[in-house]
Amino acid sequence: MLRLFEEHIEKGFPYLKQARLLVAVSGGIDSVVLARLCHAAGLDMALAHCNFHLRGEESNEDEKFVRKLSEELGTEIYVAHFETGDYAREKGTSIQIAARELRYNWFDRLLNERKGAYLLTAHHADDSLETFLINLSRGTGIEGLSGIPPVNGKIVRPLLPFSREQLFGYLQENHWSWQEDSSNTDTKYLRNKIRHNIVPGLKTLSSDFLQQFGRTQKHLAECETILMKHVDELREHIMRKEGNRWIISVEELNRLHPQESYLYYLFKDFSFPVDEVRKLLHAMSGKQITSGKYVMLKDRGNLLIEPLKKEEDPFFIIDAGTEEIDSPVHLRFSETEIPGGPDKNTVKIDKDKLNYPLKLRKWEKGDYFYPLGMTNRKKLSKFFKDEKVSVLDKQNTWLLCSDDDIVWVVGHRLDNRYKVSPETVNTLYISGIF
Repeated sequence: MLRLFEEHIEKGFPYLKQARLLVAVSGGIDSVVLARLCHAAGLDMALAHCNFHLRGEESNEDEKFVRKLSEELGTEIYVAHFETGDYAREKGTSIQIAARELRYNWFDRLLNERKGAYLLTAHHADDSLETFLINLSRGTGIEGLSGIPPVNGKIVRPLLPFSREQLFGYLQENHWSWQEDSSNTDTKYLRNKIRHNIVPGLKTLSSDFLQQFGRTQKHLAECETILMKHVDELREHIMRKEGNRWIISVEELNRLHPQESYLYYLFKDFSFPVDEVRKLLHAMSGKQITSGKYVMLKDRGNLLIEPLKKEEDPFFIIDAGTEEIDSPVHLRFSETEIPGGPDKNTVKIDKDKLNYPLKLRKWEKGDYFYPLGMTNRKKLSKFFKDEKVSVLDKQNTWLLCSDDDIVWVVGHRLDNRYKVSPETVNTLYISGIF
């Protein structure tokens, strides 16, 4: 087993031999074998253990065991204590997800603090099979069936070629002890149900079932690589990026077949449900959907995607003498001419018509102004429609106001009442960066 492990490291992860490593150790069979293999292979390592306080004294015994193991191996150890139940209740999530979030957030901190260059976890071939079956039952895409990746950023899984039986056999050969997690036998958890009720039957199909299954997952992973190359090229062709906004032609999306799969892969990084995207393709302009971090909006013949913005203050005050503001938009104020303009981003205003403090606010239903060059007032909603301003741009538009008057629809049009005339004595120049 040690020879196979060393050959696997030499072939697949030679850089680990020159690095400081963190080995995640729970005290169970898999992680104990990983720690002992790394030690026997002469790798520079420290142990990292999480006490989730979920099994009373049993959790504390696990910690004692791992501390004793670190003493035996002569390695450093880092231990974190979590009140996992409280965290799960606060986040409204399951214990399993809470433990995973706590564990990997802590591992990230250790890596960022340079406690190690890489984190090693003890995932093995049986884990990959179980994950495949879990994802298969949930209707995942091909990426969920192609196996646990051996490397994910700074996380390395060097035991993936080995079965649970191999690891247990190696442990017994050397008469090493381990800690048994009693929750691993509870089949109310899906993974345990698959592990105890399904996987043993699959292994009886052939003596080398896991090896053949591993080859199948390798083929799936290679197919995924080919697929994602095609999707990336397609995304470059049909998704135009302007600033922090993506613009996608509805017509182009409607040409794709099979559409459901294309929509899944094109938008999966944004986490939009495919069914909702398909509905939006045929919705009226102005309809929108949101994911956790993004908003997607139908705007005539396009879909627009932008990051969701945090709720902004309803208005901002600008006092007399202000020279520059950075929020909510970047504006510069000067009594001497600013190079460039006048245009939609740079305006000249009759300063003596202003009443300070000025106010920046978002537009509201019923707002109107007198667009530069016009003597009649115009509702902002009509102005936006005539100028073909998208719904997202309307939502992001700010108004510079003096008392109740709109002085400037920022980035669009000055109000005719505040323009510079032959009678103007003092001029205020305002320039925006958008």
